[in-house]
Amino acid sequence: MNEKISLKDAISIGIGGMVGGGIFAVLGLAVSLAKGGTPVAFLFAGIIAFLTAYSYAKLSKKYPENGGTVRFVHQQYGNGIFAGGINNLLWISYIVMLALYSSAFGSYGAELISFTGTKEIDTRIFQSSIIVIALSINYLSVKLVGEIESIAVILKIIILVGFIGIGLYGVSLHPENLGQLSPNNWENPILILSGGMVIFVAYEGFELIANSISDLKNKEKNTEKAYFGAVGFVVILYILIAIVTVGALPFKEIANAQDYVLAKAAEPTLGQIGFTIITITAMISTFSAINATVLGSGRVNYDIAEDKELPQYFTHKFWGKPIGLLITVILSITLVNSFNLQSISTAGSAGFLLIFAIVNFIGFKRHQELESKKWIHLAATILCALAFMTLIIQQFSENKIGVLTALGIILFCFLLEYAYKKTVPNTV
Repeated sequence: MNEKISLKDAISIGIGGMVGGGIFAVLGLAVSLAKGGTPVAFLFAGIIAFLTAYSYAKLSKKYPENGGTVRFVHQQYGNGIFAGGINNLLWISYIVMLALYSSAFGSYGAELISFTGTKEIDTRIFQSSIIVIALSINYLSVKLVGEIESIAVILKIIILVGFIGIGLYGVSLHPENLGQLSPNNWENPILILSGGMVIFVAYEGFELIANSISDLKNKEKNTEKAYFGAVGFVVILYILIAIVTVGALPFKEIANAQDYVLAKAAEPTLGQIGFTIITITAMISTFSAINATVLGSGRVNYDIAEDKELPQYFTHKFWGKPIGLLITVILSITLVNSFNLQSISTAGSAGFLLIFAIVNFIGFKRHQELESKKWIHLAATILCALAFMTLIIQQFSENKIGVLTALGIILFCFLLEYAYKKTVPNTV
């Protein structure tokens, strides 16, 4: 019980949370929106993540025993309808992330193996079965989930760094491809910003550091380092991946391979071997992300129910695990088989941008007791709110289903909480 985790371990948790399935799922989508400005889109999203990490770091250090988004919301808003609605949104957003990761797993898997000869059917088989497999592992052994995560984090970082190194070498051999990165091939600033917001889900995961702050060695000194180290590393990693991808493939090829573009970007330099290596890496990475998210989302659901913000039914157990674990998986499978990648990504980004705006605002309201810089919290709050509105407005013109899904999920979370508080006594 007295075992402490090091700064390196905490940074690894943050990196592992972010570099899961997001980059493999949304890179092609980002390029389709921002074109040559894709590295700038990742930078925009990274700046918002970095500023939000400041709020999380200060709140985590102040409330280490109650670390995590759910607890921060309770510290500020108590146990009312607003707090319950936000925490419900957190749970649903994890369900959306599960759908996003499994969508990426299905797309890459269908490129590697064909069961039926029809890519769409193969994709659905892969994306549905991998969630069921992750659920089974979570039921069998939580320890196994942790071991899979430890191996996957090291493996995917090594391969992605190798992909960047080899990719940059390949681009240097064909400098004519760098023309795609010139400002002449950038989309307009609104589309670049929108591209950054749609793919903001690729940065979701650094907030998982909050769950381990109470066990961090010298947390007064290391909390900020853990958050900033993890987010800073991932921002640089994503920008370099975007540069290599846009510099390696014509936009038309990127559009044709949107769902598995990272593997396609390895082909010009490494051929079919490169394609296969990155495809397998993507499947390992998205699988580890699915595995961890199934575990985490089930726990969030249980905590929310314990706090009387969801029916007590969600504190019940099924085969020794919270029933929310099974419900989360069923909803994720339904979602991934009902909506396209862009709609899922829009819904996920919208949910987390709104949640992060709330956390940043909590930091702003409590800056004195946090001994933090008020203007950073305020800037992060405004940027998250503006990013949320930009995402909704821009995407509505070309992706109404995604926007309506996102807004519908947010509205549902608050209506659900309102109905529950009104019908069940003693829950406020």
